[in-house]
Amino acid sequence: MDRERVLIATHNQGKVTEFIELLGDLEVEWLTLQQAGISVEIPEDGTTLLENARLKAEGYARLAGLLTLADDTGLEIDALGGAPGIYPARYGGEHLTMRQRYELVLRQMAGTPTEQRAARFRCVIAIANPGGALAHAEGVFEGLIAESPAGDGGFGYDPIFYVPEQGMTVAQLPTGLKHRISHRGQAIQKIAPVLRELLSSK
Repeated sequence: MDRERVLIATHNQGKVTEFIELLGDLEVEWLTLQQAGISVEIPEDGTTLLENARLKAEGYARLAGLLTLADDTGLEIDALGGAPGIYPARYGGEHLTMRQRYELVLRQMAGTPTEQRAARFRCVIAIANPGGALAHAEGVFEGLIAESPAGDGGFGYDPIFYVPEQGMTVAQLPTGLKHRISHRGQAIQKIAPVLRELLSSK
């Protein structure tokens, strides 16, 4: 019997890897946007993570004709008034690399004492089929902005997001531990039973 095909609607290979590692026990055929032949960019013009996750899940589900998972992730830094917020991949300008973005954050927070460096990642994952949104889940990961980057794992702001309980940045966390405690890991764990039910009802 052919396995159900499920689209992971992101161009971020790091996210694709995390989705597949966390949901690897599902008997499905995972497809990326590239594998589905989709080059269209769905505008992320919502005002919340949930709105953007749903826009992407619904839009790509219609384009692909497949059950689709999409996420939107934000980083809230208290000392920066909640920035970058829902725009972490655009913070500081359109053409910066992610390293340049997190180095900008470190410069902006230079001299900020530890007790004022609180931050959190938020991730919302939405599931949709070509008929519309079906479900969503959110994960929140509390931590601090480090004074300097450390670690070469993960992606995005992981090298500067320090997890006090573990004594290391997200970029230093073992993969299995990161999957259990991170914002995306939490959201995927919550959405997994819903996805299983959707797949079993087909």
